[in-house]
Amino acid sequence: MVATKNNKGLILAGLMLGLIFAELDETVVSTAMPTIIRELHGLSLYGWVAGVYMLAVTMFMPILGKLADLYGRKRVYLSCMALFMAGSIVGGLADSMTMLLAGRGIQGIGAGGLMPLALVIIGDTYPLEQRAKIQSLFGPLMILPQLLGPTVGGYMVGHVNWHWVFLINIPVGLLSAAVLGIGMRESRGEEKRAIDWTGATTLVAALLSLLMAPVLIDNRGLSWSSPLIVGLLALSAALTALFVFIERRAKEPIIPLRLFRHRSVVVLSCIVLILMLGIMGGIATFPFFAQNVMGLTPTAAGYLMLAFMAGAIPSSIVNGFLITKVPYRNLFIACFTLPIVGFYLLTRIGLDTSVLYVIVAFFILGLGIGVLFGSDNLIVQESVDKADSGAALGTVQLFQSLGATIGLSVFGSLLARHINQGVSGMADQLPAGTANTIATGGIPQGLPHDLLIKVQTVFADAFQGIFGISFVFVIAAFVVCWFLKKEVLRKREESPGAETVAATAASAE
Repeated sequence: MVATKNNKGLILAGLMLGLIFAELDETVVSTAMPTIIRELHGLSLYGWVAGVYMLAVTMFMPILGKLADLYGRKRVYLSCMALFMAGSIVGGLADSMTMLLAGRGIQGIGAGGLMPLALVIIGDTYPLEQRAKIQSLFGPLMILPQLLGPTVGGYMVGHVNWHWVFLINIPVGLLSAAVLGIGMRESRGEEKRAIDWTGATTLVAALLSLLMAPVLIDNRGLSWSSPLIVGLLALSAALTALFVFIERRAKEPIIPLRLFRHRSVVVLSCIVLILMLGIMGGIATFPFFAQNVMGLTPTAAGYLMLAFMAGAIPSSIVNGFLITKVPYRNLFIACFTLPIVGFYLLTRIGLDTSVLYVIVAFFILGLGIGVLFGSDNLIVQESVDKADSGAALGTVQLFQSLGATIGLSVFGSLLARHINQGVSGMADQLPAGTANTIATGGIPQGLPHDLLIKVQTVFADAFQGIFGISFVFVIAAFVVCWFLKKEVLRKREESPGAETVAATAASAE
């Protein structure tokens, strides 16, 4: 599919540049959001800024992956970069929350193709041994946006203007696109390919119905048992069944059902779904514990989470070297014992928990989950025909994104409920009106020491319960790892069908 005259260095540089700045945009925007909300008077729509972005990313991941299989990786990747920049322009010029949300939605569509297609392009460009080492570095490289984001966002807001939080993406995106465009040569045939628009529309509607439920719960205060939420979930189930029916008959299905005949695709989809459902909520809300119980500043609480990456970086690098030499089932089983240990430690947190204790727990978590940084994508790529690699990667990442989005909402709701129940009995001792908002606003200043200890104990108990649920989920993920194939990762043999599709190359771009 990709011609042999590629400049591998330029391709890798262009992809890395694009991915790092797409991730950086997330952390920079999060840092700048309080200022943006204040100037646009959009407090009631605060949660929708992240919600719209995640909805767009999740819904369009598999669709863009399939389009890349049909029309070429380079063409679709550059289109995604163009969409991301177009959304940045809309967001940067926004003078209202409606315009800002529109920009974030467009950005999300573009971002939905950047990571899956970057992995596919690298898979087409580098041999397996090199690719294993390169992709193991993708996760660790994403630590740069986490480190730089708060600093860049704070500088833009304080010394320039919040609009440049979005507009700075334009020159960076253009540079990334130019480097990739120069370095990559791809040819595609002029044969007309059928697009499964019916399936694509049904998939988007099914995912929208499903993901609107947690977004509405977060932003409108609804419960999972409310009629609207139950109705959305039922509609999503019905549309999913319709989608499967459509895909069975489609000439070029958006998500080819044959993908689910591959054990690796099914097992890895289950692992990332279970893992993201179980861990994202606990990990993402931990800074709330660190600030209210451990007494850390917001900045210190955020950087405390980098202990996770400190474990994931060496783990991903080592696994990148081992995955072509050791049966990958053994790697996953060995690594997934560590999150069990890490979350067990987190179930023991309390008022006297030290910073060192938390660092050790998160470091152990990172060591275990680091095996997923690139390894799951490699296994998927080598398990399916090359012609299906874009759709396959998009599908597995769809399950990962679904797990993260739903997990964040469910765990957030559970945490708020536990805290509210815990403080309800001491409402008459708290400042007026704070008992109902303490789960989201934190512990108010100036409480008597005895009362402060009681409230902090409620927080500690709530987080112990949350991490207890995560502990069960990581045990389930560990069990699922045993269903992986016990084989050393080897370069896939091209099937005749894959060769035929790949051979539709003709006019060079």
